[in-house]
This record gives sequence, C-alpha cells and structure tokens, in this order.
Amino acid sequence: MQWITRLDGGPRRVNHAGVGVGDRIYSFGGYCTGDDYRLNECIDVHVLNTNTLRWALVPQMRDENGLPLKYPEVPFQRYGHTAVAYEDKVYMWGGRNDDQLCNTLYCFDPQTLSWSRPVVKGDIPGARDGHSACVIDDCMYIFGGFVEEINEFSCDVHCLDFRTMKWRYVQTFGVPPSYRDFHSAASIYGRMYIFGGRGDKHSPYHSQEEMYCPEIVFLDMKTKMWHRPSTTGKVPVGRRSHSMCKICYVIFEKLKKTLILSLYILNAVIYKGLIHIFGGYNGILESHFNDFYTFDPKSNCWNLIKPFGQPPTSRRRQVCIVKDTKMFLFGGTSPHPHDSILIDNNDTHVLDFEPTLRTLAILSVINHRLDTTMLPKKLKEEIRLLTQPNSLTRPLNHAG
Repeated sequence: MQWITRLDGGPRRVNHAGVGVGDRIYSFGGYCTGDDYRLNECIDVHVLNTNTLRWALVPQMRDENGLPLKYPEVPFQRYGHTAVAYEDKVYMWGGRNDDQLCNTLYCFDPQTLSWSRPVVKGDIPGARDGHSACVIDDCMYIFGGFVEEINEFSCDVHCLDFRTMKWRYVQTFGVPPSYRDFHSAASIYGRMYIFGGRGDKHSPYHSQEEMYCPEIVFLDMKTKMWHRPSTTGKVPVGRRSHSMCKICYVIFEKLKKTLILSLYILNAVIYKGLIHIFGGYNGILESHFNDFYTFDPKSNCWNLIKPFGQPPTSRRRQVCIVKDTKMFLFGGTSPHPHDSILIDNNDTHVLDFEPTLRTLAILSVINHRLDTTMLPKKLKEEIRLLTQPNSLTRPLNHAG
C-alpha cells in the first residue's frame, strides 16, 4: 500500500461531494474561502479522469437560446450535501449555501452532463446538511445531519426507493447512534455503517458542549436493528468531517480463470471487504488528522495503517473515492503550519492498495530523479502524468 502521487491545481473545494462512475470521478460543489455563497449561483461540477489524473470543469448547462440555466433548473452552489451513484447516474440531495438549505432531489447524467429534477413522492425528509448517504440494493438511505427547520441534530434514517421514487421514514429498532452531523457512512454486507461525527453531550440541540463519538455502529437493513459491535485493535479517536470509503474485491470463475474486480457488480461473492477512515477533526482536542485506519466488518477489528510514501497533510472535509485498487483523495481544509488560519486545498492524492512492480519502478525513477531519455514513450507519459500538476486552480500564493 503506497501513496503514489500528489498533484496540485485541482478544484479548491471544502465540504464537496464526490462520486465515481466508470473511470471518472465527479466532484459537486463545495465551499471555497472568499467565494459568495449567499446567491443562487449554479453548482459547479468537476470531473477527474482517473487514467490521466487530469481535472476538468464540466460546461454549464444552457437553454435553447444558449443562455446558462439557473436555479431551480439546476442546483444552487452548496456545501454539506451528499451524492450517490445508481445505475450510471448520480443523485444529489441536501446541503446548503449561506442563506438556505435544500431537500430537492437532483439527478446528474454523466453521459449528457445534464441535470434533472426527478419527481418524488412520499415523506420527504426535512432540509439538512452534514448528513450521510449510501446505496443498498435499490435504495438510498440517509442518516443524521443538522436539520435547520427544527434547529436540531438528527439521528433519523430516511429511504428513497429509486424504483418508485418514493421517500419514507425508516422505523428502526435498538438504540440508534447519537444525534450528529458530519459523520460518515458506508454500505457493506447489507448494512449501513456509521462512524464519527459531531453531536451535543446532552441533547439534539447545538451548544458549546460538543461530543465526538469513537464508536462504529451499523444498521442491519433486513431487521432494521441497530448494532454496536464489540471491536478490537486500535480504535480511531472520535472525529468529524473525515472520509469513510470501502474497498471490496469479488471473485468470479470465467473461462477457468479467476478475475478480481472492484465491487460495483451486484450479486458478487465478497472475499475481502474493508472500511477505511482517513483524516478528520476533533474540536475538543483542536486537532486535525491524516491518519489512516481500516475496519474489518467480519472480525470487527480496527487497524492503524501507515502506507509507504508521502501522506496528505492533516485535513478535514475532503473527499475519498475508491476505484478498483486505488483511492483518490482531493480537497479539504488544513491548518496552516505556522499560523492559526485554515488552508483550502486543491491537491489530489492517489493511494495504491496493490502497487505493481511497474508502478514501483516508475516511482523509483521519479523519487531518484533518474534520466528518462532512453525510456519508452509510454513510460515517459506515465511519469509525466504522475508529476505534472493540474492547471484548474492556481497555487495559494498566486490566488490573490
């Protein structure tokens, strides 16, 4: 396991939402210090080609007269929202700007690069930000968040059935996780795992007595029962605004050959599945993190992992997406090394869970600055892509 590259010049975003579809990763909205989030500006969408590591800004939708479409035809710029992929489309829900929150469901089509507003029915959840969302079977489940209408943290579960486009409140059993926002969720084995987040010690209301829960809990979607597994290993410190993602492998028999594929195929047999936690922030400790943990849902064991290579700086509110055997991390905010201010990041990091001998050889060439004159053209191009920054945004010292 090795961090293989760090590239500047990508989207400078905090509290954005990211989704992987095919060999592309889409980043939706987010916050950037100095921008105006009080107006109904259209959300921006950035796309990363995971093969070339190049970022691009998706062109803004336009009407029949060639004029840019505005809210509500497309979502307003926001932060603290969620996005999930289902059947090659992206569904975005929730989030806010500095004036208002949203509970309208939007759909983004990566094929046409266009937005739509699916017609939904049922018991639509109250507008919120800082919630989590994941897909299990044909449904999107959301948990928690801060609901401004009642000015409370939430510990409720809501479900959107993509087959009927109907929302419903999910009645759960057992003791739910405490009221919280900016936690994380991951779906695996028909369960929704919840970790971390910020809550209040005494009530669902926001006060100055914050709580950062270090427990991992899960909701069994068959029984709708909450469980608190007894865990072993090195448990992460409670935190919020971290990243949770999963890496799963599936095994197939095809033409007498074993193929290892990433778990974006339904009805596959899982033989290895881990949940990963990176970074985050604890307000009581006033600490940002860049640690990397794995949790095994089979053994309920935590492990602190220290991959080879240079890790990202300590940060919160970044996005991590796993594609095949790599994790792509981008954005977030970090404390300044010599000041109390926070820095909005525009960097992209790639963690390779299973680096090949070819990758390790390329990294050796890069790290030792070896002469590449005699290398094949294809190898030179791979080296260039791993070392050349993006040009979407400028370095901070030139940003003005």
